[in-house]
Amino acid sequence: MAAPKKGRSASAQSKPGRSLALILIAIVALTGGMFVSGNTTPRLGIDLAGGTSITLRAVPERGQESAINKTNMDTAVDIMNRRVNGLGVSEAEVQTQGNDNIIVNIPRGTNSKEARQQVGTTAKLYFRPVLATEVSEGSATASPSPSASSSASSKATGKASPSASSTPSATSTQQGRAVTDGLKADATPSVGGSASSSPKASASPSASSSASPSASSSSSSDATAKLQAEYAALDCSKKDVRATAGKGVKPSEPTVACGKNSQGQWQKYILGPAAVDGTDVKKAQAVFNTQTAAGWTVTMEFTSKGAKKFADITGKLAQNQSPQNQFAIVLDGEVVSDPYVSQPLTGGNAEISGRFTQEEAQGLANMLSYGALPLTFKEDSVTTVTAALGGEQLHAGLIAGAIGLGLVVIYLVAYYRGLSLIAVASLLVSAALTYVIMSLLGPAIGFALNLPAVCGAIVAIGITADSFIVFFERIRDEIREGRSLRPAVERGWPRARRTILVSDFVSFLAAAVLFIVTVGKVQGFAFTLGLTTLLDVVVVFLFTKPLMTLLARRKFFASGHRWSGLDPKSLGAKPPLRRTRRPSAPVETKEA
Repeated sequence: MAAPKKGRSASAQSKPGRSLALILIAIVALTGGMFVSGNTTPRLGIDLAGGTSITLRAVPERGQESAINKTNMDTAVDIMNRRVNGLGVSEAEVQTQGNDNIIVNIPRGTNSKEARQQVGTTAKLYFRPVLATEVSEGSATASPSPSASSSASSKATGKASPSASSTPSATSTQQGRAVTDGLKADATPSVGGSASSSPKASASPSASSSASPSASSSSSSDATAKLQAEYAALDCSKKDVRATAGKGVKPSEPTVACGKNSQGQWQKYILGPAAVDGTDVKKAQAVFNTQTAAGWTVTMEFTSKGAKKFADITGKLAQNQSPQNQFAIVLDGEVVSDPYVSQPLTGGNAEISGRFTQEEAQGLANMLSYGALPLTFKEDSVTTVTAALGGEQLHAGLIAGAIGLGLVVIYLVAYYRGLSLIAVASLLVSAALTYVIMSLLGPAIGFALNLPAVCGAIVAIGITADSFIVFFERIRDEIREGRSLRPAVERGWPRARRTILVSDFVSFLAAAVLFIVTVGKVQGFAFTLGLTTLLDVVVVFLFTKPLMTLLARRKFFASGHRWSGLDPKSLGAKPPLRRTRRPSAPVETKEA
């Protein structure tokens, strides 16, 4: 009888328990991690869990109708997609529809409310100097006073040290501040005032002058008077007023704006012309500062062009007194932050520090990084996909998977009989690994199970079963050649292994190409197909083959029982192979 080869095959044959123990330990460890993390079910996509679909329409600015083109639309899609992904929203889809529409799909079960707010914030981002600010009348719980400003300043980080001159000392608005004199050092009219009076304009170019406005020109006086009236009448506590504040104002013009401070009060601002555009911000990120007591901060890196602009504006602001040593970060006409500046920042890098929470710092960093869209968008419609509809689709997908699995099991039992126990056990191990890994990938990389992904998992049942069939048929071929079961398993495995690896490589390559060249939900199918293909290799090598080696030692399989699926008679086996010795050559003798 042919004996198995010695060496590596013999070692694997004699110690299959190690491989089984390894994969079982892996399953237990992954399952434990799943329960410890609290993510015991895979995250579902919008088509299974329901969610929100937002339609945005590009609105051209006056005289810039040609700006709505494919290049700008693709840029807007990319920025919106990074905005949503920056918040950790899983499987959010952002894609164009037609020539001027963008569709944003945000699944339920995530921070979709915040994502919708940031995606809907579609105007450009600007850095504007603060000329004057105070708590809006409808929001104030007490009249602002200079001492409130002083108190807020004392809680700020203070001046930057010489060794960190590129880092601004800045803080988010902490309390309402009184209106103080505010002037711009250019030819455009500026606004100022005392803490107890409405702001007054001044034509003086000096940033510290507080002289009353002079009639240098009729148009300048009209613009100044209009700005004074807008600021005096501005009540930022009213939503409809906030929606129209500063709308239609060019970046080169002063404007009024609203913003909410850390006490939840609405403040109104007079802002100078935009000094830095959002496109000048190269990168921004939230960082926890462990070296000081600043806590969560937002770091900014500017482009070379933006670094020069930022150095110029901070150089001017650093010479002024509060609030004129502040600049406002304005997004969609709303002030999202108004940090102080204590010295010129010339290094192309800056840090905004204050009493930020992690969520606040991350939100501001996202706005700085992804806030500068090339077009203005209007929210046309918001549609909610109900969880009931998603549940019906999930139910249908699970039924389809159960039917597919049931048909495979019936085929295995009918054709392979006892060997079907190994196949079913392997399928269960593969299913357990797939479920646990999908559950862990949800919070880890934002993976969400959608309907195409379910289809990919169903297709994977056939791929996994195909590997078992290849192995079983190789074993049967060896038995037909007259070998007993144990040698047949070890001789059939190398041939089956090569076929399985080639087949799975082709499947994984197809899944990888599909994932790279497609977008949206099709990527879910490709990702699941690729993942289950990799797990098929792991299960076949570490579970199916070792289990088959162990069962080959059992009498039920080794004797070729008719229900084992390995009956030599039913397989048409040849007579058992026997070793034969060649007759030895006759020894010739020579006579003396």
